[in-house]
Amino acid sequence: MASPPGQQTEQPHLVSLVLRSKKALKHGQQLCSKANSLSNASAQCSVDVLTLDAKVKWITEAVLEQLKLAANVAKSIEHKRAQLDKQVKAWDIVRLQRTEALDNILESLGAQLVPPGFHQSSSGSSLFGSQHSLDGKNGNAIFNAQQSPSATVRDNPFDRHGKNADRTKWKTLRDFVDESAIENVLDILESDRTRLDDIMTSTYDYPETLSAAISSIRESLPSSSNVPSIEDILNAQQQPSELMARHLSSLTSHYEQMADALKESEAGEIFGEEDLQDMNRDTEELPSIMAELEEQALSIENTHQQLVAAKTAAQERLTAQSITLDNLDELGEIMSDMLQKQQDVENECQELLDGLQERLLIVEDLHHRFIQYQTSFKKLLVEIGRRRQYKEAVEKFIEGIFLELRAMTEEERQVRENFNAEHGRHIPEDICLCIENPPTRWEVVPREGDVRENLPEVENDLLEQANVSSAGTESV
Repeated sequence: MASPPGQQTEQPHLVSLVLRSKKALKHGQQLCSKANSLSNASAQCSVDVLTLDAKVKWITEAVLEQLKLAANVAKSIEHKRAQLDKQVKAWDIVRLQRTEALDNILESLGAQLVPPGFHQSSSGSSLFGSQHSLDGKNGNAIFNAQQSPSATVRDNPFDRHGKNADRTKWKTLRDFVDESAIENVLDILESDRTRLDDIMTSTYDYPETLSAAISSIRESLPSSSNVPSIEDILNAQQQPSELMARHLSSLTSHYEQMADALKESEAGEIFGEEDLQDMNRDTEELPSIMAELEEQALSIENTHQQLVAAKTAAQERLTAQSITLDNLDELGEIMSDMLQKQQDVENECQELLDGLQERLLIVEDLHHRFIQYQTSFKKLLVEIGRRRQYKEAVEKFIEGIFLELRAMTEEERQVRENFNAEHGRHIPEDICLCIENPPTRWEVVPREGDVRENLPEVENDLLEQANVSSAGTESV
């Protein structure tokens, strides 16, 4: 952005640009302030016109405006109902996803075979930890404690082949799930969802009822007066106001940029020729912007003058019409009651939706817990396989020790017999009485208080499937 020293003579020109920008900004602020005052005055004037015209012509523009407000109320109720419907449909989509996921994991549990040794002749210890309940208080709420596949593996010699041959009679992981608890959760979910529909239905006819009442009042109106459309006038002010606001924002931004550039210049920053040209070009556009501002301000003033003229005309005609005003009052009371009822319905529906959302969390929690249940069972199969390998290795090791001890004892016995045969008869019997003792015989037994471990049989194909599944889980 820096330029050679020869171009530094251009920098003082920034002061002139800043002054022009500041002047344009102040003028623009004055125009916008005046336009804003006129807009506010127009709003008040429009209210006066409607009020006077209601008194002038039985039911004229004031009544029409009130009917428009009533129509807006009907649209508001319909919009709120649509928003509520949207929330409910979104919840329905999530419910479908969660319940399908739960069904899928239950079907998967139903396909996971449990070897008979895992649930026959159980005693005491469980390979699974306690399962959490739906409410966190009862650890077995969704598992059948009397059929748990985890209470299985001790003090029972298992037939590894005969009993396990017919797999059609085997249980699955799903057999140990308390289906009634799940059905209870889903039944409550469906009951609350039905109740939600019933509550929402109570206000479904409100928009149609309001529209019918509005149409009835409108049809009872006489021919409209020559009062200009207040809505058109106010809408006509809206676009110029927005355009003036954008122009004022542009003027403010331009002034701030020029002021910042001047500060940078005073701090020693040197601007290039291209930067200066951009600044000059932007500043040269100020007159056209100001012309547009004045044009829009004039437009707002003209619309304001139309409202003033309408107010003057309305003040010259005073007639009272009470019947339609009474109908309007009655409609107002009806709308108030409907709005209150609609609000009550929204509050009640929101409370129900919050409760339904919590119940979906329970369904999701069940899904996650059943996934963990299945994963842990597969890990259990792998663990039982590992323990069987350990048990067989230890037994083989103990058997080797036992055979070695027996061989050593036999060898020692033979050596002692040979010694006694050769020398024993020459030694008096009262010398070294222990010389005739045989060698100590040993046996290897479990530690006192322990019993030999019995493990349920896991067939090779189930173990291979569990290993593959566990490996896939760990890789993820």
